[in-house]
Amino acid sequence: MVTILNETPQKPITLMGERAGVCWGADIRNSDKNYKRGLECITSGHHRVMEYVNVEMILDGYSARVIREWYTHIGGAPTRLQASTRYINYKEFSYVTPPAVTGNKEAEEIYKGVMESIAKACSRLEEEYQIPREDAAMLLPLGMTTRIVDKRNVRNLIEMSHQRLCTRAYWEYRQLMKDIMEALCAYSEEWRYLTEHYFVPKCEAAGYCTEKKSCGRKGKQE
Repeated sequence: MVTILNETPQKPITLMGERAGVCWGADIRNSDKNYKRGLECITSGHHRVMEYVNVEMILDGYSARVIREWYTHIGGAPTRLQASTRYINYKEFSYVTPPAVTGNKEAEEIYKGVMESIAKACSRLEEEYQIPREDAAMLLPLGMTTRIVDKRNVRNLIEMSHQRLCTRAYWEYRQLMKDIMEALCAYSEEWRYLTEHYFVPKCEAAGYCTEKKSCGRKGKQE
């Protein structure tokens, strides 16, 4: 459901060190030295170097609702393209069913019935009444799945993880972040290091819980 595109660098820490080395007057031809320099930058908290590493990926099969939330993280000039409701056939759309619904058989039947009713209505409007697809698509719910192509720098992604890996975050967003982390871990060893050390809930980053209503994972600041 998350595809990391080839334009994403395999060695993000090395790239950070190379960019920092330009300003330090260092020898940037040595990859080992670049890696060490990049690691020193991020462990020292000089995270601006992270803005030179872009992550390009495809997010597929998540609800339109969670993708709307995704768009709120606009720092670092990310950009994205989303599947069009004007041109893609959504008469038989796929959708996301929340765990709270799947855990209740009767509720799941109601939920499924509504989605099927919407799909049938879209089909009838287009086929029987020649309503343009872009107008019939106004019936589509936020629970329908969608697909986007996204590009953002790793600093933006790490900042996002602090908020969206929190226990109080929306369940689908937490899953989306975990899927991205899993895909990045599989992409290269340098990405595995970054995700394992820096993609963490904000309580882990701050050392204490910043929420008014805590889940209890970390204590409140004294």
